[in-house]
Amino acid sequence: MQIIVTGAAGFIGSEVALRLLKEGFSVTGIDCFTPYYDPALKEARAARLAAFPAFRMERIRVEDAEAMEAIFRRDRPDIVLHFAAQAGVRYSLDHPREYIEANVVGSFNVIEFARRYGTQHLLIASTSSAYGANQKFPFEEQDATPHPLTIYAATKLASEFIAHSHAHLYGVPTTSLRFFSVYGPWGRPDMAFFQFTGRIFRGEAIDVYNHGDLMRDFTYIDDLVEAIRRLMDHPPKAEGEILRGDSLSPVAPYRLVNIGNASPVRLMDYIEAIEDAIGRKAQMNMLGMQPGDVKQTFADVTLLNQLTGYTPDTDYRTGIAKFVDWYRDYFKPE
Repeated sequence: MQIIVTGAAGFIGSEVALRLLKEGFSVTGIDCFTPYYDPALKEARAARLAAFPAFRMERIRVEDAEAMEAIFRRDRPDIVLHFAAQAGVRYSLDHPREYIEANVVGSFNVIEFARRYGTQHLLIASTSSAYGANQKFPFEEQDATPHPLTIYAATKLASEFIAHSHAHLYGVPTTSLRFFSVYGPWGRPDMAFFQFTGRIFRGEAIDVYNHGDLMRDFTYIDDLVEAIRRLMDHPPKAEGEILRGDSLSPVAPYRLVNIGNASPVRLMDYIEAIEDAIGRKAQMNMLGMQPGDVKQTFADVTLLNQLTGYTPDTDYRTGIAKFVDWYRDYFKPE
């Protein structure tokens, strides 16, 4: 089976690709190694994948339609896992055009070429930020999402809508995956857990927004990979069996699935877990709410469990301890 993984040098894409390679799949990775954060970390992730003969890395942008079509024409992938994106809520406040190009134009290219070249299951990464200003908890896949709070969230919603329309028009089985605050080894340096860890090790103060009065549904990377791997084997079917709380489209082989821990954690408890793993207390700059941020996220994962029999369950303290162990080994802080 031939698989394409976009964003294969990224945090999630590299971990999913590694899992698939270990299982014996042939994987083509697509990544452009942007300097949004240190490309050396992306190179290190890619090096782990390059150790497998069944892996090929293509260094292109998903916005490059001609280059993307050449890869799809050559590989004719059975499954496509689309993780490439311009990530980060805060970065989108000052760089909105980059999100339109990568997350809308780039996603359209992936969706369109998956259609043209016979992909059997297209899985697209989305985000819990899509729930925007929703105040009903936990977030369910059938909740309306008319109020995105950032251009990042808006572009992810746009890719969901494009994917649904293609599934309706052309019959490509498509699953959109809404991720909730993913963390763990090999993570993204722009994310709070990574920044907190680095600053505490260096004895620098950390910025704590809304004075710490935030809750997040943190999802450990290994749990996320397991959920994605299981969902690969469950492509939606038009007019398929409707499960309780199912988001299966009534007009297309399209489904939306949350992947989270279904157990929100107070930000201050999360910081305490990092402090305990490092063995140092954090200095804190207590700040107001960040523009575009939300006070709480909380995933309903009933549908994920019904489809796969799996629910993410790594305790945040266990996950943070594993991340800090990796951080020590990779960066060797004093």
